Amino acid sequence: MSPEILGLLSCLGAYLLGSIPFGLVFSRLFGAPDPRQAGSRNIGFTNVLRLCGKKVGILTLAGDLGKGWLVGWLAGLGSGLNLWALLAVLSVVLGHLFPVFLKFRGGKGVATGLGGLLGIHFSIGLILVGIWAVTVGIWKYSSGGAIMAFATLPLIGWFMTSDLQFLIFSLLLSSFVIGKHKGNIVRLLNGTEPSIRRS
Repeated sequence: MSPEILGLLSCLGAYLLGSIPFGLVFSRLFGAPDPRQAGSRNIGFTNVLRLCGKKVGILTLAGDLGKGWLVGWLAGLGSGLNLWALLAVLSVVLGHLFPVFLKFRGGKGVATGLGGLLGIHFSIGLILVGIWAVTVGIWKYSSGGAIMAFATLPLIGWFMTSDLQFLIFSLLLSSFVIGKHKGNIVRLLNGTEPSIRRS
């Protein structure tokens, strides 16, 4: 099998894995509310935590983070930051954002993106998790932490790798995740964004 075919199959597998909506899976398993029907109507960690409680929220976070990490780790084995590895990480995030199992209406890609970065370049991923945690700890807005972390990704990625491919990957990943936060940005500017304290 040619490297190109193998790379395309890896990206397809990553997309399908990313499409698994753990927020919906765990909310149904525990008889909790459907996160698509209340709150922000998002299947990600923050909305699930508010609606379904800590257990379902943490399981959702673990699932979304884990699928990103698994793809990043497998894609980077023995090959590092090559083009197909970076495309696989983008694919798992795109699967979460536009899941085939939910008519392409998914989450915002924060946990899956962070997981993918932890898998493919642990140091960069860890720095972004730290930025998210510190930002949320100070201002209490999960969306604000996500926006801050991914806005700084291209700069941090370039500083730590000096790799043009990784820079382009970082710009694409950041644009996907931040683009999904357009409504949050408007609410943050208007002072109407729900605080994580409500969870």
